[in-house]
This record gives sequence, C-alpha cells and structure tokens, in this order.
Amino acid sequence: MVDLLRTPAQVQRFLSSMPYNWESFGGTLRSFREVLKRKEAHCLEAALVATVLLEQHGCPPLLLSLESWDKLDHVIFVFQKNGLWGSIGRSRDIGLHGRRPVFRRLRDLAWSYFDTYIDFSGRITGYGLANLYDLGNYDWRFSAKNVWKVEEHLRVIPHRSIRSSDRRYEKWHDRYKKFKKQHPDERPAYYDNRQQWLL
Repeated sequence: MVDLLRTPAQVQRFLSSMPYNWESFGGTLRSFREVLKRKEAHCLEAALVATVLLEQHGCPPLLLSLESWDKLDHVIFVFQKNGLWGSIGRSRDIGLHGRRPVFRRLRDLAWSYFDTYIDFSGRITGYGLANLYDLGNYDWRFSAKNVWKVEEHLRVIPHRSIRSSDRRYEKWHDRYKKFKKQHPDERPAYYDNRQQWLL
C-alpha cells in the first residue's frame, strides 16, 4: 500500500488515519519500518515516515523543528513545490498536521503553526531546519531500535527565534481554555488559516 503514496496529500491522509503513539510504555522514536509494523506514530515518527515515502519521489529528507516554551516541541516534514514550502505532520491536534505548499519562506510556514500550537502551556518560540543526510549512514529508515540520534540532531541544530505579541498569545490562550471547559474531550478546529491546511 505504501508504494501508492506518492504525493504529500496522500502521505498526510495515510498518517492522519494512523493511531497516535501515546508512548504508554515509555518513550519511543521508531524508524519508518517500525512505525509501519506497529501502525502508530507520534509527530517525529510520522515525519520520518513522510521523509522515507517522499524521498523516493525526489524530496530531500528535511525536518522542521518547532520549539515551544514548555519544551513540548513539534516536528514536521517539509517539502517544496514550485519554490513554495509545505509540510506533513501528525499530532494529537489536527491544527498541527500538514500545510499546503503556499509559503515563500520557512518562517512563514512555521508561523502558520503559532495559533494552533497554543493550548494550556504551548507557545512557539523558534524553528530549525534539519537535513537527515547530515546523519551520514545512521539508519533512521529501517532500524529495529529507537533512532534517538535523530532527536539529538534536532536538539543541536540552530533555531531561529519567532517573536510574537503577548496580546495575540493571550487571545488564543483564552479561547483554548474556554473551548476545553465546554468540550473537555474534543480538540479545537476553529482557526482562521484552515485554507492553508493540507487536508
């Protein structure tokens, strides 16, 4: 089936249908092969799956790390089409999934996640681009073991800061708290940039 996943939208749909890896029995960072075997993925694992699938169709293995002030960072796979940036992502929150290739700069793509990142504690503070070819012959595609070196690499790459107004943050933070009070078991999808989402 994975041989039929040739476009970002197809890969995003596949990952969105996959159960989220809640790491109930301890932290994991599974390779592409292990994710397919276990049929679940968290954000970084999903980014690795997208990387392997689209690498076969000419996309370099580029990951974008989004830093948050609560240290709960998010990682997405990024690609270019006609010189514009898009992304593929997997999260507990639909607003942190992929984006259409409509962004001229990586900063603009990262900024498109700012509002949707805000929950009780999250706020994006920076972003950094990693090329997994920099890991040399390290096996992040097919290893049967956790591929922690990928996460270590994302920690040390340079990150550019994203500055935002407290007023904007407080607006979305208040809205999130009100939503969760009324709908404690639901995830919000009330954002202004839905037209930029990949699906």
